[in-house]
Amino acid sequence: MERKILIVEDEKKIADTLKFGLDEIGFNVEVAYDGKLGYHLFCAKEFDLIILDINLPGMNGYDLCKAIRAKNQQVPVLMLTSMSALNDKIEGYESGADDYMVKPFEFKELLLKIKVLLKRTVNQSLPIGNILKAADLEMNLDSKEVKRDGKAINLTAKEFQLLEYLLRNKNRVVSRVDIAINVWDVDFETNTNVIDVYISYLRNKVDKQFEHKLIQTHVGMGYILKDH
Repeated sequence: MERKILIVEDEKKIADTLKFGLDEIGFNVEVAYDGKLGYHLFCAKEFDLIILDINLPGMNGYDLCKAIRAKNQQVPVLMLTSMSALNDKIEGYESGADDYMVKPFEFKELLLKIKVLLKRTVNQSLPIGNILKAADLEMNLDSKEVKRDGKAINLTAKEFQLLEYLLRNKNRVVSRVDIAINVWDVDFETNTNVIDVYISYLRNKVDKQFEHKLIQTHVGMGYILKDH
């Protein structure tokens, strides 16, 4: 089945080059050169993946991603940007992006990320248990609700994905490399502490107000969410 990709990129040369390359290998690609047009195309048609720049006219990439997420929590979003600072990456993930590429990049690397994101989407569509639990923590995969001791916990999209991965691997130490590959869909970058930042976010929301701490650090090894 032909997979449909929407590219939202105001640099026409980059957008047209990406479209040509992806069309050549069998994807069905549409292009928007500004954020508002990108949003209109997204609302009018169904896409399997969105590739968007951050610095867009009309509506910037962060706002566009949030608008997309308000309508669709599942479609993979890959951000392209010339900004590589940690805060820029975090803002991208907080807006709902699944992965992040810094310009300039190799087309082969982009294609690899696209394949990983599309594969994960297929895997997510397979029948799985709707409720994940650990101790008094509960995650509903259908309603996207998280509760601990009956109290609702509000998570961002990326925090939810990270907690889901920890829950699926409860009582097992997962390395930062495991998390990078399975939650961020990127090769591990030794010069970034994005993962540590998000573990801290989760701890503040999931553990801070409770005596029993579920998310624990194994120094030099990684993290573990303990069921008891």
